[in-house]
Amino acid sequence: MFQQARGLKNMKIEKTQNKYPLLLAPIAKTALWGGQKLKRLAPDCPYDKIGEIWALSVRSGNDSRILNGPEAGKTLGEYLDTDAPFPLLIKFIDAAQKLSIQVHPDDAMAAEEGDLGKTEMWYILEAEEGAELIYGLAPGKTAEDFRRAAAGGEIESVVRRQPVRAGETYFIPAGLIHGIGGGILLAEIQQNSDLTYRAYDYGRIGADGKPRPLHLEKASMAVRAFDDAAIRAIRFSRGEEGLANCPFFRVEKKTAPFTGRADSFAILLVLSGSGAVDQVPLAAGNCCYLPAGMGRYDVTENLEFLLIKEALL
Repeated sequence: MFQQARGLKNMKIEKTQNKYPLLLAPIAKTALWGGQKLKRLAPDCPYDKIGEIWALSVRSGNDSRILNGPEAGKTLGEYLDTDAPFPLLIKFIDAAQKLSIQVHPDDAMAAEEGDLGKTEMWYILEAEEGAELIYGLAPGKTAEDFRRAAAGGEIESVVRRQPVRAGETYFIPAGLIHGIGGGILLAEIQQNSDLTYRAYDYGRIGADGKPRPLHLEKASMAVRAFDDAAIRAIRFSRGEEGLANCPFFRVEKKTAPFTGRADSFAILLVLSGSGAVDQVPLAAGNCCYLPAGMGRYDVTENLEFLLIKEALL
């Protein structure tokens, strides 16, 4: 699906006066469950398997680098030049094997560890026949059922399994137990957080030869029971628009040709095709940051992309 590019929160976040589309270099992350599908986005990385591509990141040690224009070579954090934390982290995930069953904290719990909470959404790019997600607790199960199951090593007995297909979107509020099954390639839009509480890992052994650590106490504190209506209420709490419109981000799926405005910042995450935004070439897998105050922009040719914005105030 992916190939290399052909070439190159709010307005108060940004101080710089250079307002043009910024093409960002991918940051490759290896993982024992990763695969080969993302290698085309980072052909020079040394890893045998890539689990994640961080397409846009403003985090210490993981700051996306700009590839084009007068700011080429700077990190996105340097370009933004502000102490205000950037609200979002954008990824591609290649789950050749299933990920752990896990949960993320909300903002209040995450603040105790000096980070944001993690509400996220997934757009499924590819799914093998029979692929599935762990998506919340099974119907009728409660957070207390989860805590008892965790204590007894029986977490698989209380979670919901959700078959998936390409083109579907899944919203994961903080507190929802979840896991990506094997054979799934997806795009992830999330709060800018790296806090994950691993509840169950199928007995796998890590690179150090030991079972990967679990975080059962924190997971049991974070987990909540959601039904589909409760998830939808958070997903569209700012209005029934696009793929998600929640307190943390807005996401719409678009196709070129398309004309928009970046009065506050916007992010283009390219799913397929090739084209350009204001003559900056783009291809599948590229991520482009449109600075606040840039104004009108034009996306041309045959691109299919996610348009990601800050939450409406």
